This record gives sequence, C-alpha cells and structure tokens, in this order.
Amino acid sequence: MSVSDISRDVVLAAISEHDDLGSDAFAERHGFTPARGYLLVHEGKEYDPKAVAGVAHGYLPGEAPLTDAELSGALDAVVTLLRDRGFEVRPLRSPTWLEAELVLACDVVARNDWRLVRSHDPRAIDLSRLLQSLPLHPPESRGPTFRNPNSVQRKTSDIATQHPDYTGKPTRGGKLDREILHAFLERPAEMHAQADAIRAGITTGTLSALPLAADPDEEEAISEGRALLLLHLRRERNPRLRAKKLDAALAAHGCLECEVCGFDFERTYGERGTRYAEVHHVVPLHVTGATTTRLQDLAVLCANCHRMIHRGRQWLTPAELRELVEHRKAPPA
Repeated sequence: MSVSDISRDVVLAAISEHDDLGSDAFAERHGFTPARGYLLVHEGKEYDPKAVAGVAHGYLPGEAPLTDAELSGALDAVVTLLRDRGFEVRPLRSPTWLEAELVLACDVVARNDWRLVRSHDPRAIDLSRLLQSLPLHPPESRGPTFRNPNSVQRKTSDIATQHPDYTGKPTRGGKLDREILHAFLERPAEMHAQADAIRAGITTGTLSALPLAADPDEEEAISEGRALLLLHLRRERNPRLRAKKLDAALAAHGCLECEVCGFDFERTYGERGTRYAEVHHVVPLHVTGATTTRLQDLAVLCANCHRMIHRGRQWLTPAELRELVEHRKAPPA
C-alpha cells in the first residue's frame, strides 16, 4: 500500500492517538521532526500533517506506520491527499504579496509621508481587512497570520525603507515592492486612483469572489494580483452594455468590423458569426471611477485584437494597436 491508500477514517484514528498522547509524546513515539510548511487543522486543533499521515498508514490493515524518512519529499502529496479527504491544511507562511495588494499598501505609505504604518494604527487594521477581502489568494494558501496588521506593518516598512529619501538600512523588500514604489513616485495621481478603484471594488462587492471559470486574461490577472483588470473585464462583459454598443455599431456601419484590424465575424463565418464581436472599454477604470459608461467609451474589437490590447501591464488604445498593425503590414523600405 502507499500514501494514496490512506482513508479519512485512519487519519481520524491517527489524530485520536495524537490527542491521547499529546504532541510531544506522539512525535517522540513515531520519530517525526516538527512540522514545516503546513499545519493540519481539525476541530480547532493543529497537527503535523506529515506525522499524522505517516501514523495513519499504520492503521491500514496489515500495514506499518510510515517514517519521517520514508515520507521525505512527499509533503506536497500528503497535503493534497489530506485535502482530498476533506481535511483543512493551512500553510505556515502567507503567500507572496501581489500587485493589487502592494498598490493598496503603497497608497497607505504614501499618504503617511512615506513612513511605515504601525500595526495598531487604524489604517493598518483597515488595510488588513481589505487585503483579506481580496479574492486573489484561495483560502487553502492563506497562513494563520495572512495579511494581519503585523504583516501590514512589515510590508509598509519594506516599502518605506526603499524610498529614495530613506537614509537607514532598508528591510528586505522584493522587486515588485520597488516597482510599485517607483510607479507611485513617477505617476502619483494615477496610482492613487488605482488604489481607490481597487478599494471601491472590494467595498461594493464587485471584487468579492473569483470567476467560476476564468479565461486566460482572468487567469493572468488572478496570478499577478491585477485587480483592476478583473474589474475592467467584468465591466466589459456587461450583457446590456455590450448589446447596446453592438446595436449602435450595426446602425451606424451595417456591420461589426473590428476597429483595429477590420475583421468581421459574420463575413468570415456566415450565420454562425452573426452579431458577434467583443466590446472594449477604452478608458481605464481608475480614470473613470464608478461612473456610468457611455457608448462612445466603447470600441468593437475582434477577440485577437482585444487580447492584444490587454496583454502586458501597459494597455494599448485601439488607435495605438491599429498603428502597430498597419506598421507591420507596411512593405519594408
């Protein structure tokens, strides 16, 4: 038998043995070193997932417990198995800070004259609440101290000590910390507006949950913490707004040609492509805020051009992408 044969019942038996012996005696009896990386949480108590899984194997008929050495390198497999059996397994460390989280943190630091924000400060407590509301990290990846006020203080220190005017020894901030800091220094109005837009998305519930099935753009946004892209895509997919824009384009031009490359789905695919095109909001969300979208703010695009506009951190306008396409089509001099 192998780790994959461990059932929920034998895991519960191992947990019961742990509770009877106590954590120190349990670890000493079975020779397991302290947990690293993850904790198994059951009925409010914490356990070493690898030790529990190893001991649980011994409760299978005719099997012996697995040792620490035998499970060396198998922690990820153990975590996956325990979660598959319905147990909660938490990481000991919180996940890396993503772009949207750093935009919010840097916004607070900038408004505090580029000084760190202490954990007891109401602004740190409020930021902690906001960060915990962002859907960018699934629950199973969040450690016990995930984005709590102490972690907010540490991150604001990372940002503040990277400021060009700081004269002390910087703390250990990451590359993305410095990128967001420099963006605030170079484009303060835009970056504060981005933070306001993200905050509004959380407060209104627009950013309260991840999409059930993400397309490639949404997967990129989630993995990088690009909350504004998630909000932008959801606004563009408003079915009423899209229908009004398509109606207006058909009335004005008699077709739905892409405003960048001229592709027409109906012309290419016949009836299957009738009344199909994508709609792009030309004005970034952090510029417009929660205002009513006007039809003239929308562009009709094919799927390829729409994807190219959104690709990368700096989005192109339809006019900029059209210029790029026309330049590529031009014969070499």
